[in-house]
Amino acid sequence: MVFRWLKRFLPRGLYGRAVLILLVPVVAVQLVVSVVFLQRHFDRVTEQMTRSVAIPLGYVLDAVGRAPDREAAARLAREVGGALGFAVRLPAGEVADGRLFYDLTGRSVVRTLREVLPAVGAIDLASDTGLVRLAAQTAQGPVEVEFRRSRVSASNPHQLLVIMVLAGILLTAVAFVFLRNQLRPITRLAEAAEAYGRGRIVPYRPRGATEVRAAGRAFLEMRARLEEAKAQRTLLLSGVSHDLRTPLTRLRLGLSLMPEDEDVRAMARDVAEMEQMVDAFLDHARGEWTGAVEPAVPADLARRVAENAARLGRRVELVLAEGAEAPAGLRLRAVERALENLVQNALRHGSRVRLTVAGGPGGARFAVEDDGPGIPPERREEALTPFTRLDPARNLDSGGGAGLGLAIASEVARSHGGRLTLGESADLGGLRAELVLGP
Repeated sequence: MVFRWLKRFLPRGLYGRAVLILLVPVVAVQLVVSVVFLQRHFDRVTEQMTRSVAIPLGYVLDAVGRAPDREAAARLAREVGGALGFAVRLPAGEVADGRLFYDLTGRSVVRTLREVLPAVGAIDLASDTGLVRLAAQTAQGPVEVEFRRSRVSASNPHQLLVIMVLAGILLTAVAFVFLRNQLRPITRLAEAAEAYGRGRIVPYRPRGATEVRAAGRAFLEMRARLEEAKAQRTLLLSGVSHDLRTPLTRLRLGLSLMPEDEDVRAMARDVAEMEQMVDAFLDHARGEWTGAVEPAVPADLARRVAENAARLGRRVELVLAEGAEAPAGLRLRAVERALENLVQNALRHGSRVRLTVAGGPGGARFAVEDDGPGIPPERREEALTPFTRLDPARNLDSGGGAGLGLAIASEVARSHGGRLTLGESADLGGLRAELVLGP
């Protein structure tokens, strides 16, 4: 449970996780070494140095205490103390206990002096960090002793810690540079794969470690095979459409020369539907959703689609939500084609149609709702498959099409980094087709 809670705050990207893997051991080792080893080491060193100072200091205090009078005691304090490196004053001045909070070795100094010399009272380590001032009780009264702090604790005790931290930062920076160079080829491979998934081919050359190069070459081979298959499919369908258009043209010409009656009109409708099917095949084969991205206002696209429906005598209720007037990078022809498919499908199967437009960061969102029979939840995924016609349920080409309308709309959404989702309209009760363009 703890790890699951912590996982929410961890980086999700490979770059962030690699940096975390690099930094955590370095920081952990420095903390362990500094807290467990260095502090204990300096505490022991400080204790030994303080005991070495306490011996001559005890001799000075003993000499002052054995003096016959106060004047002799003051003279001995100056002479003996000066010879041993102590400034001894008799009578003593005002000395107050004090130690700075970050003076970690000061605790060992105070503890050791009072342990070795019970006569020592107040010890001041805060007034001047370079000196030790203390008050001690003797037979001639209290005396004040002052000596250099460097005699009882190592100078710059945390110098090793500072050097270790600086070295850790330097080595981490060097490792960070190497890590970035190793992760950059993976990022470029991901960008090339993402761009190809959206219908764009960007230049890419395998770089980096052997494994990354192998993955890059596999991606290039896969992309080349897919492009070759796509070209062959387009060529095949283009040839089929060319072969079909010739007899269709002859049929249309022959029908135009025949006297018009009900049978001729029915055959003319069949010919027109066959031409629409051929065009749908070609559109799907060519991938018309792969055009250039250009700035467009989503609301203008929706208005144009609604106006096209109005010219056919059908009304589309247009709802402009927040951000609908904000420009976004779209493939205009492809998006308009997808919206036309969705709206015509809704008009074919419902009496009331609503088109809602909203903007978003770097994209747009279109929702087409109707009051028709809808699509059962278990068949919505199937409806997005090319050449699928839901019968007797609804589909975009129920009037004789090839079952490509929803598939094309889904490809348009995918080429923009979005998706097409089918659901149920909460207000109208029919199908709700949501076309999300962008992240």
